[in-house]
Amino acid sequence: MSTKTTAFPKGFLWGGATAANQLEGAYRSDGKGLSVADAMPGGKQRFQILGSDTFNWEIDEDKFIYPNHRGIDHYHRFKEDIALFAKMGFNCYRFSIAWTRIFPKGDEATPNEAGLKFYDQVIDECLKHGIEPVITISHYEMPLHLAKEYGGWKNRQMIDFFENYATVVLTRYGKKVKYWMTFNEINSAFHFPALSQGMVKATGAGDYRNVFQAWHNQFVASAKAVKIGHEINPDMQIGCMIIYATTYSIDANPINQMATLAQNQEFNFYCTDAQVRGEYPAYQQRMFDKYGVMELEIGEDDLELMKKHTVDYIGFSYYMSSAVNETAEEEDTVVGNLLGGVRNPFLEASEWGWQIDPEGLRIALNELYDRYQKPLFIVENGLGAIDKVDENFYVEDDYRIDYLRRHIEAMSDAVKDGVDLMGYTPWGCIDLVSASTGEMSKRYGFIYVDLDDNGEGTMNRYEKKSFNWYKKVIETNGQDLK
Repeated sequence: MSTKTTAFPKGFLWGGATAANQLEGAYRSDGKGLSVADAMPGGKQRFQILGSDTFNWEIDEDKFIYPNHRGIDHYHRFKEDIALFAKMGFNCYRFSIAWTRIFPKGDEATPNEAGLKFYDQVIDECLKHGIEPVITISHYEMPLHLAKEYGGWKNRQMIDFFENYATVVLTRYGKKVKYWMTFNEINSAFHFPALSQGMVKATGAGDYRNVFQAWHNQFVASAKAVKIGHEINPDMQIGCMIIYATTYSIDANPINQMATLAQNQEFNFYCTDAQVRGEYPAYQQRMFDKYGVMELEIGEDDLELMKKHTVDYIGFSYYMSSAVNETAEEEDTVVGNLLGGVRNPFLEASEWGWQIDPEGLRIALNELYDRYQKPLFIVENGLGAIDKVDENFYVEDDYRIDYLRRHIEAMSDAVKDGVDLMGYTPWGCIDLVSASTGEMSKRYGFIYVDLDDNGEGTMNRYEKKSFNWYKKVIETNGQDLK
């Protein structure tokens, strides 16, 4: 067992991360409207169904189950859950606001007060326990009405709807909440626009012109949110949020090296270049030529807004790395967090086939910090696994502890490399509905929730072995990882 000395700065943010659509449930309570997540069926075929030519955001409860509708009932049990987070020692908690609790359809002028009051309670409960809220404004749950009636983020009207929503929540909570992020995993649209852009093939997701236009509209909306937030509270820290997958060429062949460079630019850097540097990168035209994008609809003040109101930090998820092989006649491919790649023979994989690469996290941190010199925040990282409970609902999840230990050691090494790292919020700190499959059996949490894929169970909460391990990690500021 490794006993490396770790080094994290005083005030380092330790916590966990969730998303409203995956744990709250109560999907029609207190005036909440339907979101795109509410229309996503559960099961291993979820992405295949969403990516089909015929899917059009209709909910068919005779044909599918919808686990997000119930989640883990955090809406009614948030005090219990936050108390468990406090028991672990969290000094921060990343969660999202459900847009449809505030604006049920998304295009209303007046917000839903019941939704605002709910998040008043969640924020106050966190602060009562000394937990700093870290809030994602839009986490894969835009109003379904905006996806169906406006076609999602390709429509420029979305900027105004988001500005109205962001203004309301930043004004309401901006004096209490310091840390924010605008869009969750914004670059995920490169492979799957349904989640972050609200577009499916029936509404234009198969055309990259729509994807890039939607990104532009989101970049402008994000810049407006940064502007609004800083005007409300100059101390507010507003970040972007991306998926980061450290990318390797499978060999030294220059063709594969160039393909790796291009994949890094397109997936890892395009959205951060726009939101962190505030301008489009030089390689954008090459991307447009490659994907058949002629030009974007750009408003008169858009580029100035993007340049003046860049994000304060970079939040990112890291689960796996990716390998590139353009020269192979047959590829041995693997799956991953939207981005797969070819099999890396030096890495093991999770039960869902995601290749585990702690050293890749250190590389990711160095690559991002060298490129941008902005503070970094790892806001998702974790191991999805099938947990087996004993007769007392206790889980001996040493595999999860080992995964997290090795990634925290990599984080510490990156800090020693000179990286400015703000914090760490492992994903799914409590078991919740998987975004990729809608399953409960793909578990990430320190807390076991008694609920299965068919919605059966008490939903009672139980501490896993990793619960007390992570508590010790936080108590020692990452010094004791045994």
